[in-house]
Order: sequence, then C-alpha cells, then structure tokens
Amino acid sequence: MTPATPQDRIRRHLTVRGAVQGVGFRPFVYTLAEEYGLTGWVTNDADGVRTEVEGPAAAVDAFTDAIGTRAPPLAVVESVEPRAVPVLNDGSGFTIRPSASASSGTGTGRTLIPPDTATCDACLTELADPADRRHRHPFITCTHCGPRFTVVTGLPYDRPRTTMSGFPMCPDCAREYADPADRRFHAQPIACPSCGPRLTLCRGPGGPDTRHDEDALAEARRLLADGAVVAVKGIGGYHLACAAGDPAAVRTLRKRKNRGGKPFAVLADSLETVQRLAYVDEAEQELLTGPRKPVVLLRRRVSASPEVVSGVAPGSPDLGVMLPYTPLHRLLLGLPGDPPGPPVLVMTSGNRSGEPIVTDDEEALTRLDGLADAWLRHDRPIHVPCDDSVVRICAGAELPVRRSRGYAPLPLALPLPVLPALAVGGDLKNTFCAADDRYAWLSAHVGDMDDLATLTAFAKATAHLTDLTTVTPRLLVADRHPGYRSTQWARRTAEERGLPLRQVQHHHAHVASTMAEHGLDGTAPVIGIAFDGTGYGDDGAVWGGEVLIADYDGFQRFAHLRYVPLPGGDAAVRNPYRMALSHLRAAHVPWSDGLPCAAIAPPGERRLLERQLERGLNCVPTSSMGRLFDAVSSLAGVCHRVEYEAEAAMRLENAALDAPGPDPGSGDDGRERAYGFILGAEPGGPATPLIADPSPVLAAAAEDVLGGAPAPTVARRFHRAVTGLVRDVCAAARQRTGIATVALTGGVFCNALLTEGCSAGLAEDGFTVLRHRKVPPNDGGLALGQLMVAARTKE
Repeated sequence: MTPATPQDRIRRHLTVRGAVQGVGFRPFVYTLAEEYGLTGWVTNDADGVRTEVEGPAAAVDAFTDAIGTRAPPLAVVESVEPRAVPVLNDGSGFTIRPSASASSGTGTGRTLIPPDTATCDACLTELADPADRRHRHPFITCTHCGPRFTVVTGLPYDRPRTTMSGFPMCPDCAREYADPADRRFHAQPIACPSCGPRLTLCRGPGGPDTRHDEDALAEARRLLADGAVVAVKGIGGYHLACAAGDPAAVRTLRKRKNRGGKPFAVLADSLETVQRLAYVDEAEQELLTGPRKPVVLLRRRVSASPEVVSGVAPGSPDLGVMLPYTPLHRLLLGLPGDPPGPPVLVMTSGNRSGEPIVTDDEEALTRLDGLADAWLRHDRPIHVPCDDSVVRICAGAELPVRRSRGYAPLPLALPLPVLPALAVGGDLKNTFCAADDRYAWLSAHVGDMDDLATLTAFAKATAHLTDLTTVTPRLLVADRHPGYRSTQWARRTAEERGLPLRQVQHHHAHVASTMAEHGLDGTAPVIGIAFDGTGYGDDGAVWGGEVLIADYDGFQRFAHLRYVPLPGGDAAVRNPYRMALSHLRAAHVPWSDGLPCAAIAPPGERRLLERQLERGLNCVPTSSMGRLFDAVSSLAGVCHRVEYEAEAAMRLENAALDAPGPDPGSGDDGRERAYGFILGAEPGGPATPLIADPSPVLAAAAEDVLGGAPAPTVARRFHRAVTGLVRDVCAAARQRTGIATVALTGGVFCNALLTEGCSAGLAEDGFTVLRHRKVPPNDGGLALGQLMVAARTKE
C-alpha cells in the first residue's frame, strides 16, 4: 500500500465490546492491521478489546468496518466505538500489548466471555495425524475451540487468569502462541504433550494412579469394552460412562445411580452411527455437528440396534444423543487403527441423584465411590461446573430443554434496560441470571435446589458469573414461594448486603421470559399460556394451568384450570394415581375397579384418600396442568408412580405419539371422537377468571378406558383436548381484549406434540405465537422473566 502523506494520515482508537476475549480476537486485529498496512497496537482489558490504528484515512475506515464484519467464528461483536486520537507518525509496526489490569477499564462496558466450544475440524485433523506433534493429545485446542467459560478465573482473559496458569508453555507452544500467522496465536489454553495436562487412570479412593497418558486412555477403553463404569473428567465436570450396547453395564449404572427409569443420554462416535439409531433431519444434524454440540433429543428408529440397548431409554421413543465435543471424547471412542471399542457410550452427569455435577478430583473419588469402577482424570482444574445442554427441534425450530454448555454465559439482549440485578430463578432446574442495562447473562444449569451441595454450588456460581460480567447487583429478585430455597438464599443475601429484594409471581415470570426473548418492550400485553406443574399462586393455591393477560408491569388472571385437591402434596406428585382419583372425584366419576388408577391404589389407601378428600385434610387446591397430565397418564394406565420429574407426562406424550390419527392441532376427521373442556365464567363479574373445567375430559377418558380403548388413543385424544382448550381460551381473550399475540410457556410446553399442535392451531386462528427458542420454557428460563418484571428501568 502506498505510504500516506501527512495530510491524509489519521489515527483512531477503537473499543470493541462483546464476546471478544478467548476467541482469537487480538490475533485477528493484528492480521487485519497488517492487511491494511496500519501501525498501532491491540490489548485486552476489562471492557473488551482496545486497539489504536494509524495510517491512510481510507485504510483506517476499511479496518473499522472489517473489525465488526469479519470477526473470528466464536466472537460476538456487540459494539465498535471509534474516536479520533492524535497522529503519532509511529512507524514501529503493529503490536499486541499485554492485557491491561481489570481495574484499568473505563467501566462503561464489559467483556463477554465465550462458552466452551467443541473441538474444531482443524484440531480433529491434527489429533488423528501421526505426523503432527499433537497426535492423540487429549487437550488439543486453538483459538477457535476448546474450554473458555469453565477455565477462566478472572478478567482480562489471559493465561494467568485461567486454570492453565499452572502449565508453563514449552518453547514450541510459546513460538506458536507468539506467531501472528499461527492458528494458536494467543490461544490461552494452548498445550501439547510436552507441557500440557496429563491423563491418569485411578481404580479407587486411596489407590494409586495406575496408568498415565496413553496407557490411561487405553485402559479406560478396555474397561468400557469389558462392561465397567468409568468416571471421565470432561470440560465442565465428570461424566459416568459405560458401553451403551452392554445391557449389564447399563443396568449396573442405572442401579448404582438410583436412576430409576429415567433415560440416559449417549455419546456416539459419528453422525453415521447416530443416523443408524435415530431419524435426523437437517436442523437436528446442524445442532449435532455445530460448535455447541448439545444433547439433541431425536426420534428413535423402530428397529433395535445392538449399539444402544433398550435399557438406555426404556419406554421412550426419543433418544438423547451428542457427538464428541472434546478431544478426550474422540479418543475414548477411538481413532482409525485403534482396537475396537463401543461406538456409543452412555454419558450421564457424574453425580449422585439430586447432587450437582462433580468437578473436583478429590471429591470425585469420594462422591462417585460406589458408582464408578475407575476414574479417568486429568490435572487441568475446572473452575466452574457446566453440565451438557439438552435441546430438541420442535416445528422446525430449536427448543431448549436445558441451556448450559455451549450456550452459557453468552448474554441475551434485553428489550429494555435493567438495573444491575441478580435473579435467582426457582428451585427446580435452577438457573440464575445476572443483568445490567440491556444484557442478561443466564447461568449454566445448576440443578434442583434440594441439598447442601447444590446450594453451595449455586453460591459459588453466582459469585463467578457476577465477577466475570462485572455486575454488582443493586437488587435481588426471587420467586414468591416462601419455601423455595432459592428465595430463602436471596432473602438472606439481601439482608447481609443491605439490598432490596423483589419477588415475582411464578407464572408472570414465565410469560415475561417469553416476551423478553422475543424482544417485546412491554407496551402491548400478551395472552400468556403458562402451563406447568407447580407455581405459588397469589391466593396461596398451587397454580399451573394459567392464562394471563400480562406485560412486564403486571398481569390479570384471565382463566385457569378448575381447582382440585392435591391430596398429600408431594405424595400426589410422586403417585399420579392419587391425582387421578382426586380429579375423578371432582368430576363425579366413580372409582371403578376397571380403571387402572383405582385398581393400582391399595384398598386401605383408597379408603384413607377418600376420607382425606371428603374432609380436605392436607389437600391444597391446585390448578396445575402438569398434575392433570399426571392424572390422565394414570387413568389411561400409562404411569402410576414416578421416579423422576414429569415422568408421567412424558410417558403420556410418548403414548400419544404411538396412536394413529391426525396431529393434535388439526380438526376432528371422524376417526377419533374428541374430548372437550367446559370453559365458563364463575359468578363475580367480568374481572373474575374463566374456569376451564376438565370434568368432561375425565369422564370421556374414563368411559374410553372402561370400554377397552388403548392408552395411545386416550393419550392422543387428551392432547387434542388441551390443544382445543388453548385455542378456545385464546379466542375468548382476544374477543374481550383485542390482544392477538400468545406466549406459550411453562414446563408443559417442553412437550413437542402439544407445542406443535397449539402453535399450528393458534396460527390457523390468526394469532401471533411466541414460543421459546433461546431459553427453556421450564424453570430453567424463569430468572430471565423475573429480571424483566422486577429490575427494568424507565428510559
């Protein structure tokens, strides 16, 4: 490029904010400056990436445009702020400066740390190349892939502020790290067999590490092939692994983990293997092979496969599958020329039931003792746990079930600014959310807040995320349920820090979450269909079948399922036949011995239950749609006792998928008779909510069961009835309010059959339908809605 004359030479300072650290952004800026013949420098600081460039005005302008449009694949550029600075006539070239300290930022912005990312194709090629110095290196990485969120300990993002700080680079790695032309230029987790983490294999607490490096890997593969359960340390925690095609190994793991019948996820060696196991469409393939590589719920092929035994996901038409996202996974499944091994592994979270995923090596030996036969470990510390994400494709779009690895901690843009705040979510499938101004950072999956270990992990994770995002909360937000452990934590913390605490009604938060992810500013309310299992109602009842006219400011309860008693509280949740008998009694349907839910109940319990319902003892009223799904599941003979959350509802959906006939959103084609709710008004005036009475549904379903109708038919008809209810109640709401936008939210809408049916039916009726695509509809998305309700500011 022709040297610029003094008259057209300029110098410009740029601040780049977003996910721009740990993604090769400084090397990209260096290369870009070289391309345009510019001098200057680039550095990281707590605000993001800062650079100054000097040269011809046209070249500086082109550089400024390209820095946002040609960014590295893992980068998310939120803003580029240029300002003119004096020309220095500095001909010393372009340099990468050491990162500035966290305290040197302006405080006007913040860095976004990228999520952990699956191994890229270039690294996988080197992993398998005998001529490459990183051949078979279990920790191969570059600027485009590998751990980020789980290894960073502070900002700015540099090696000393990661868990790789204890691994000094060898001369070869240091040369790559310093070479702007190298793919590993300033890649902080860079390592090789000479200077990086090492694998070890241990056979139990107190025992020696019996194998190292390649020997450890080979022994782990042999153990898996022989039917052992191996605890494998990954990026965000330990997994428990066994051969998915070995029925004895699967039974052993299920028994040791007290898993009941809950499906396992599996790790497959290739897309071709996945396609032998399940149906994979284009959108599902993109998720499986993309940089996030979550667990994807796929519809299983009917024909049995020896690679995955039925005990992996008993009774489920779906199979949760992921492809290798770390080099260690790839090596465990084998490279070309390796001894044969299982092509599919069960990979389930390394924890005991109800506890958080294990990350610490010493804890793994004790907490996983009795679950694993061997431990395949490495010495790179995990700073923060991060479980696998779970997604499915619903009506052609991604539906998150659990948002964690590969997604957290990328922020969500908010439609309105919020105060610096921390929302703590709920007690099931907990995630929390830190936010400031127009960005919210949802945490990785924490889990169910029902033991001390999870509460400890929650407290540590909140500190880590607020530190990384430099959010200093001025407000805490929680659910209104007084018994939630998350709410109790928020109350204690608010008192300790002298912060205000705001509490948000559960289903209002669900609706607000849907609105926020779709960018609604709240100036127009929506019809919120919030269906789930449990939410604390303003009247003290257990809500869960709610239709709200809602914006961020508040809500009106437009309609809800008729209240029925929840006999024994949690006992009714664990035993759906109790919920079925409660619903039948409310519908004035006799408890005939020919009904599976009545036949399964012990005679003594039936008598006690009848007296309990008559007297209202320990019978909190509930409007829960989740409990109605449980009731019909037992009534149809599908599931009477549950071993994991939502099991009865999931099995009812699975049964419905087995039934012939039209989709739930379609009209009656004459082959199936429809069930139907009664939607009516209670005395009390126009502000009184409409009541959706399921009595006709229960009566018709009971009649079908007594008449010999198979469970899939009953399940299918029930799904169609719920879809019909949603369409009817939305039509009534539109007629009264003029609102034509519907938000579908709550854990019941993890049911793809129901979601697809409601979406199609409402669209046919002329509604705009909002459904979750970025955060889960279950309580994993609750914190986002809590923030929008409680923390937004007026612009």
